[in-house]
Amino acid sequence: MDVLPLVALIAASTAIAGAARRTPVPAPLLLVAAGLLASYLPGVRGYGLDPQVVLPLILPPLLHTAALDSSYLDLRANIRPVALLSVGYVLFATLAVGWLAYLLVPGLPLTAALVLGAVVAPPDAVAATAIARRLRLPHRITTILQGESLVNDATAITAYRVALAAAVGEGVSWAGGIGEFVLAAAGGVGVGLVLMVPIHWLRTHLKEALLQNTLSLLIPFVAYAAAERVHASGVLAVVVVALFLGHRSWQVDFATRLQEAAVWKVVAFILESSVFALIGLQLPYVVQGLGAYGVRESALYALGVFIAVVVVRFVWVFPSAFLPRLLSRRIREREPGVTWKTPVIVGWAGMRGVVSLAIAFSIPLTVEAGEPFPARSLVLFLTFTTVIGTLVVQGLTLPMLIRALKLPQRDEQAITLAEAQAQSEASRAADERLEALLADERNALPGPLADRLRTVMQRRRNAVWERLGTGNPLTGESADDTYRRLSREVIEAEREVFVRLRDERRIDDEMMRTLQRRLDLEEAAAYREGSES
Repeated sequence: MDVLPLVALIAASTAIAGAARRTPVPAPLLLVAAGLLASYLPGVRGYGLDPQVVLPLILPPLLHTAALDSSYLDLRANIRPVALLSVGYVLFATLAVGWLAYLLVPGLPLTAALVLGAVVAPPDAVAATAIARRLRLPHRITTILQGESLVNDATAITAYRVALAAAVGEGVSWAGGIGEFVLAAAGGVGVGLVLMVPIHWLRTHLKEALLQNTLSLLIPFVAYAAAERVHASGVLAVVVVALFLGHRSWQVDFATRLQEAAVWKVVAFILESSVFALIGLQLPYVVQGLGAYGVRESALYALGVFIAVVVVRFVWVFPSAFLPRLLSRRIREREPGVTWKTPVIVGWAGMRGVVSLAIAFSIPLTVEAGEPFPARSLVLFLTFTTVIGTLVVQGLTLPMLIRALKLPQRDEQAITLAEAQAQSEASRAADERLEALLADERNALPGPLADRLRTVMQRRRNAVWERLGTGNPLTGESADDTYRRLSREVIEAEREVFVRLRDERRIDDEMMRTLQRRLDLEEAAAYREGSES
């Protein structure tokens, strides 16, 4: 097996994603563009998109990381708009886009058109999260987009299976399709509910961080495989388990949390970068398979389907945003201040991604009677162009749209003040707990050590408040910023001494690693405080 192409893909995509951090262009767009350009470079090996790899091996960890970073409480507070988008919109888009494609493309069977509608219906979880994170959208809009992207893949995959069964001649009724959807959704949630408690129990009872993180890496695959085994939605099982684990992460050992966050950040970065590069690299596959359809003719169909996808989303988003408010006073009271700008942003933030392509590539070559699947190559091409079109057109223009609409920005001062108040309340509880512990003779400490504990808590309490104060007139730093910078400087001075002592053979490498780890933990704590600021 030649692993060099895989290594090259990962290395190139992560390098491009890293470079994108220094540009105003979101990383997904640069990666897709790079993939498109590289797909026709001499010597670049073809990278086929295998649905048997993407759906069970790439999608679960991406959904797991997105769900871990989501807020269960925020999703529950916004369950109505999330459900309307992740379930209602996907089903509506399947039917509406499918019907419009049927009218647009001569000779395209309605069943094949509905397969296309299901394939291009779900906005991409990775794209939505990446764009929302980069643009710092208002908190509620970010929550809605993330919640939609977590669940809509499950709806789309089930809708695709129903439409595909009709297209290949297996015979399916509306009642049967609805029943399959309900069973898949209920089964996926059920599997997630069954797994989440024992998995969390195991995580809290394993004592070694290495074992706990190994388990963490296996969780999304176990949840997905278990649900798919019983013909339920693996996507929903992964999301349910991850939301529960994220909500209860405070009960896990601190070393596990620190390592787990770092591990999943690396995994997500590599997978997200590789996935968007893979999208661009599919161009040769979808073009060479067009067959009877000319490129010019197919391009016109692609433009029509792209417009249909964009328009259909707005047709759904605006009524779903305002009709419930018109019909329910309770909703109006719970969600004040919703204007037309919110559905405009949500409607335009409908970028498609790798899941749509993976589903499209899983369309069988033949139907039950042994004949070729009708217009399979065209469906692949239209899916590809829709994914590229939404990523490029909507992804590039979304920042300009947000600036033009002048959405209210997050009040960083208010956020810092809330953080300071929370820290102050927690510090008071810690002070009381410390004094109660020190009053017990079994916890007796020398005065300097007890004072050191009090100093640590006092600095933690003051650090957030200092960010609200005036900065150093010479450097612009707050007192806390200066403290962190000086801490890193003195740690670096210690590190240089340890290296020198190791090189002089006055300490061995094992002792060097022990001392280095101690410094790394102190520096990591300073870095985290700085990044959170």
